[in-house]
Amino acid sequence: MSTRTGTASKFMGVTAAAALALTACGGGDDAAENGDEAEAGGTVTLGIIPSWTDGLSMAYLWQGILEDEGYDVEIEEINDAAPLYTGVAQGDIDVYPSAWPEVTHAEYMDEYGDDLEDLGAYYEGAVLTLAVPEYTEIDSIAELADNAEDFNGQVIGIEPGSGHMGVTANDVFPTYGLDENFELVESSTAAMLTELGSAIDDEEDIVVTLWRPFYAYGNFDLKDLEDPEGALGEPETLNFIANSEFSSEFPEVAEWMGSFTLSDEEYAELEDMMVNEYADNEEEAAQAWMEDNADMIDSLKE
Repeated sequence: MSTRTGTASKFMGVTAAAALALTACGGGDDAAENGDEAEAGGTVTLGIIPSWTDGLSMAYLWQGILEDEGYDVEIEEINDAAPLYTGVAQGDIDVYPSAWPEVTHAEYMDEYGDDLEDLGAYYEGAVLTLAVPEYTEIDSIAELADNAEDFNGQVIGIEPGSGHMGVTANDVFPTYGLDENFELVESSTAAMLTELGSAIDDEEDIVVTLWRPFYAYGNFDLKDLEDPEGALGEPETLNFIANSEFSSEFPEVAEWMGSFTLSDEEYAELEDMMVNEYADNEEEAAQAWMEDNADMIDSLKE
């Protein structure tokens, strides 16, 4: 079972589900000895920002993995990072399956740290970028201030609550003296990509907030502006961030997620299937990727 619901949805309490499972197993002592059985039939809620395709890809992949093991999975779509982290911290959402906890979302980890659990990193080397079309003449963020007119004095951003927007406004802009001649435009990932595509079609200059890994680099001929001052932060990991009670309620799932990793090639294949090859049919994309990587999936459960 899978559903897409709004933020006002209320979910079946996993504590109640665990209690029912305990009863079915014949009491607490038996459940302690039969953890797998205690988990059977539970509902795991995964929270995503649907326009951020790393989270979307991971959510539908894990929906497939978990449903094959008898779990129910609900995918909750949230429009911004702040309410997503709030939902995980409050227990309305079990797991954010592609968080950026070290740099991009560090403020949310600081705010909700006691109510969150880091299950582990699945990808190494994720980075924030400011990107321009390959034909754009400048190569560094340091050159932007002297060329504001070429970009209409705008850096085209994404969702206002995203960590990238905070880092760009609070670190990149003051570091490179962009406050006077540039505006950081709040938008959405989808709207930003539309503007980027239109500018490239017209061979106009544009600078946008991007990140790696992200499928846009395969769809457009882009280059990252150099960041000589390191204002965008160091490369970080992509992690499974769960509610603090998740491992005790779903130890089997927590162990699987903690053991899961993707290489650049594996990630690229997954996201390409989700976004391009099986566009708007994420469940089919997940099944196709799982079939191509059956040995990896099987090894998680050994």
